[in-house]
Order: sequence, then C-alpha cells, then structure tokens
Amino acid sequence: MGEYFATVARGLEELAAQELTELGAVDVAQGFCGVSFQGDRELLYRVNLWARLPFRVLVKLGEFPSNDDRELYEGIQQIDWGEYLTPELTMAVTVTGKNEQLNHSHFTAVQVKRAITKQQTEKFGQRSSVDIQDPNVRINAHIDKDLCIVSLDSSGSSLHRRGYRSAVGDAPLKESLAAALMKMSGWTPDLAFVDPLCGSGTLPLEAAMQALNIAPGIFRDGFGFENWLDFDPDLFDRLIKSAEAGEKKDLQATIIGSDRNFDVIEQARSNARSSGVESYIQFAQMDLADVEAPADRGILLCNPPYGERLGRDEDLGAFYKLLGDVLKNRFKGWTAFVLSGNKELAKSIGLKSAQRTTVYNGTLPCQLMKYEMY
Repeated sequence: MGEYFATVARGLEELAAQELTELGAVDVAQGFCGVSFQGDRELLYRVNLWARLPFRVLVKLGEFPSNDDRELYEGIQQIDWGEYLTPELTMAVTVTGKNEQLNHSHFTAVQVKRAITKQQTEKFGQRSSVDIQDPNVRINAHIDKDLCIVSLDSSGSSLHRRGYRSAVGDAPLKESLAAALMKMSGWTPDLAFVDPLCGSGTLPLEAAMQALNIAPGIFRDGFGFENWLDFDPDLFDRLIKSAEAGEKKDLQATIIGSDRNFDVIEQARSNARSSGVESYIQFAQMDLADVEAPADRGILLCNPPYGERLGRDEDLGAFYKLLGDVLKNRFKGWTAFVLSGNKELAKSIGLKSAQRTTVYNGTLPCQLMKYEMY
C-alpha cells in the first residue's frame, strides 16, 4: 500500500475526500489544501486518470526532522534514490512550506538536489540533469514545522490541465474548479444544464464529459508516473481501455453554453472538438437578454465577470440586475448558481439566495450563490 496526498484548491478538501473514497481510496483524511489517502499502484493510476478535483497526486517516500539545512541534507541522503532515479532520468525539485531556518524555497530545493546528486555520483559515477520544464521525475519536499515530507509527483503537469483545452478566454475557470462547482450544484446528467456566460466553455464541457462518463485525464499527453522505474504499462493500458469502453454515446438532457462574444464561442467549439463532445453541446453566440430555458427544470450555473479582470469599465451592476431578471422571468422551476467575487455586484441580482458557499477562484474568495426559481 502506498501513502498518497492529493493537492486541491483551498476549500475543496471535503469534496475531494468524497471523490477519492468513491474511486477506492482508503484511510482518507482531509488536510489543508489536500487529502491524504492510501491504496495500491492501480489506485494511484486510477486517481490520476479519473479524479476531477485534485491538482497533483504525491507519493510519499519518507519524512524526517529538518530544523535546518544540515538535517535536511542528511535526511534526503537516507532515501535510496536509486529506486526512483537513474542518472539518465532528468529531475526537478519543488519545495512547499517553510520553517524558521528553511525559509527560502529556492535554497531548500538546491539543498535537496545537492543531496540527491551527491548520492548518485557516489553510486553511479554520474548524476541526473535538472529539467525545470518537463522532468522525468518531479520530487516534492514539503517543510512542515520541524519535519520534511519527501514525495514523488505522480501527475506531472497539474491535473486541472485536462489536455483538451487549447483555446482559453481572458479569465478562464480551472477545470478542477468547474468540476467542484458542478458537484456543489447537485447537477446530475438527467437534468438540463445551461451556462449563459460560458466563455471558452469550461462548465458545459465539464458537464458533457461527466454526462458521457469521459475520464478527465484521457486527453492528457501523459502522467509523471509513466516515466518512473516501476511503471506498469500493461496495468495502465488496461485502465485506459476500460475507461474508453465505459464512455456513453448519448446524453439524457440538454447541455447549453452561450456567450455574447463570437470569438470565445469559437474557442468553446474548438475545445469541444478536441474533447470529442462537439455534437453533444449546443453552443450559441447570444446576449444574456435573449437566453431562455430549454426545459421545465434544470441547473443554470455561471461565473459572471467580477470587475477584477473582465469588464472593469462596463456597468456591471446593470449586467447583474439583467442576470437576476432573466433568472426570475425565464427559468421558473430551475435552480440557479452564480459564482461571484464581488459582494456589492451580487446584491444587484435582486434575488434572495437560498444558500451561499465560500469558494476560492485561485486566491480570490468568492461566493457561490444558490437561487431556487419558483
């Protein structure tokens, strides 16, 4: 059994713990910005392929006291790096956390690299090169008070990069946050789904991929664990084939994304093509004022501009009021969710929210507001 840690956006720990449990993880425990769990190699591969919320899945190699650089260096040298890293493989070290003595992540990373390459040189007579951009093996050292936890990053690039999204708008939602919002909304594939401010299409795309049971990692170029010395290609190939065999061919309900900007709708269509769901989503260039409900009930979910990056000069108060009017007049029987990072603007919607949940969009605290449209 391996000890694993999935990193997630702040506030999504509970949802991620549920997701990991559903995927077969055991000893699941929430931490800050992450969830620890245990499982075998197959689970590690499956979580990377199927989990929608985490950024990375770390595999714990060990932990040891590290009050200062000397203890850190000695602790790193206690690990047998020959099991994970031969000199032909490139590496990169990332450092998270700090303590009083180890308070500069670059310096800490250099110490870790020195300890590893010293061991390699003594054992093999040569050492791994460092490749910051695309290393074969990513090593994570997490400094937590007087401890250092050393892990291998099994994911490679962040898992929120699903691999289908070549085109992004000005302020795109991360796919992992989109998946979390879908979960919070209670949307299920038998309900119609509408995003009237869809930008480059992240929410409708996430809905379509969930409805069609498409593994979120299926379009990625690769995962970190595929470069590891213990990689089991037959096992991973089995998981890929099983995922492909489980994909559905039909939707139970309509999925719609609209936006007034022609260029971003074209981006959304391009992303839908890349993920093979183009024929399943109805994308339309349309003003918010013209949006109508396609069914008697469903979920509307949108992420309007907050005035942080987009639309700073427009009259956003009037825009939010229009959003409220459209919900009230055209979406009776629906449940609507609006993610907003601006409390004053949110008041302009003019509807009483049934629930508010704090959600972080990057570092920005936002409110996900729920409206029951009777």
